[in-house]
Amino acid sequence: MDPAAAPSVKADIGGYKDRFWIPRFWSGITTVGWFRLMAHNRFRVSPIRMAMALILLLLSLFNSVLWAIQQVFLGRRIRATKIEQDPIFIVGHWRSGTTLLHELMVLDPRHSYPDTYSCFAPNHFPISRRVLPPLLTMLIPTRRPMDNMPAGWDRPQEDEFALCNMGLPSPYLTQAFPNEPPQYPEYLDFDGVAVRDLQRWKDTFVWFLKCLTFMHPKRIVLKSPPHTARIRALLEIFPRAKFVHIFRDPYVVFPSTVNLWKRLYRDQGLQTPKYEGLEEVVLEALNRMYAAFERDRELLGPNQLAEVSYESLVADPVGEVRRIYSELELGDFEVVLPALEEFVSSQKDYKRNRYEIAPETRAAIDRRWGRFIEKYGYAEAGSRQ
Repeated sequence: MDPAAAPSVKADIGGYKDRFWIPRFWSGITTVGWFRLMAHNRFRVSPIRMAMALILLLLSLFNSVLWAIQQVFLGRRIRATKIEQDPIFIVGHWRSGTTLLHELMVLDPRHSYPDTYSCFAPNHFPISRRVLPPLLTMLIPTRRPMDNMPAGWDRPQEDEFALCNMGLPSPYLTQAFPNEPPQYPEYLDFDGVAVRDLQRWKDTFVWFLKCLTFMHPKRIVLKSPPHTARIRALLEIFPRAKFVHIFRDPYVVFPSTVNLWKRLYRDQGLQTPKYEGLEEVVLEALNRMYAAFERDRELLGPNQLAEVSYESLVADPVGEVRRIYSELELGDFEVVLPALEEFVSSQKDYKRNRYEIAPETRAAIDRRWGRFIEKYGYAEAGSRQ
């Protein structure tokens, strides 16, 4: 598909205006992780992004120093931390409502979650949390770049960004070098990843969760779209984990995901993005993600998986979350009900992005995502476009 035929925006899509001082996703990386990323992409930084690269290099030195200090003073205590309850994983394709569902699930005072600061500074947040976020509050926007959802250091965030900053391979690193071939696509579903490398991923992931538990010893609720394709590996770490799968109209998901990657390539990239082949990347990623998900969902036992459509969640958030609690046996729902009702009331004026897609793009979605469309009941949605 021609990148020039990308979906056109029909209305405002929210987000912030980029400024040079806004922290980047890679601001919390260590020096080792930084040079590994740069070497993997042969240091092909665009001239206009050299200043960003220099700032990130300096920050990586700062992060490495804080990491060393944390290891000296807290390393033993973090290693000894026990994760008593297996996490709850919110999974689903990008732009399917995972953020909204995450926001709802973490209202429960019995739950904890990785916030934006812990994901931006995963190498040292247990020792720097009290000091740095108050000093950096003015630097972070109040809205996410791709929509009208609120942003802030204390807001729930995707743990995949933490893993990137801890030096792990991830498809998300494509955002740093968008003009290179897609970064580490095998780490979406771990297909073809060597046993030793997969174990390193698991160990690093568990370390991050131990840091979170050390700070807040509660059941962790995690949200990261790549985890949709990692059910098998996650169950190997946490056999009693719970999963909530959210899905959405693919004729909305596709243009919204294209918009997401365009915005993040532009804001987070160390190259001036060309967006070549972007639509093909989006089309292929969903198929790869759901091939793994549908294969491995059979590994889940009773009360380990609940599913919800975005459309149903928006129509009746309290009722759908109540059902999720019942299906997953998450405990007394009345504990979270007051906070949930208050949050829902506060979101009543939220404006969602709107897109229109060209006929040839719709035809490509029909052809490439046919299995998803059929399984999740969106055939009629396509005919209405």
